[in-house]
Amino acid sequence: MPMIAVETQFGCLGVEETDGAITRLVWDGRNEGPETPLLQEAAAQLTAYDQGRLERFDLPYHVAGSKFQQQVCDLMYAIPLGETRTYGDIAKELGQPPQPVGQACGANPIPVIIPCHRVLAANGLGGFSGDGGVETKVALLRHERAAGLLI
Repeated sequence: MPMIAVETQFGCLGVEETDGAITRLVWDGRNEGPETPLLQEAAAQLTAYDQGRLERFDLPYHVAGSKFQQQVCDLMYAIPLGETRTYGDIAKELGQPPQPVGQACGANPIPVIIPCHRVLAANGLGGFSGDGGVETKVALLRHERAAGLLI
């Protein structure tokens, strides 16, 4: 799968494309395969986000997994910059218990672009599946000026 690497303050992020959709974001990314127009756009949006110039990613994505996993990712994708939700908020919207929502957030294959870092536990930060764990989650929230709730 083609991948493009983007240097950010959060590490070197690799964005992968499959069949015209973003399917994965990884830390320690590298350039592989052809640099498609979609990957160039993803790199431009990640750079703008890193520089504080992008409020919302606008990229086609595809999450492999169950319908529930896809629903959770769609709801996370819709959380505006600077705002957060809890696992319980998303669970209520889907009519599901919070625990599977937390598991679906943890299985998000496209962190940062699908902002799972904006989803918190009712009594704390919750986890983060990206490189650096909760420290990276806090750094992303601070970058988005959503950190007021963390202090």
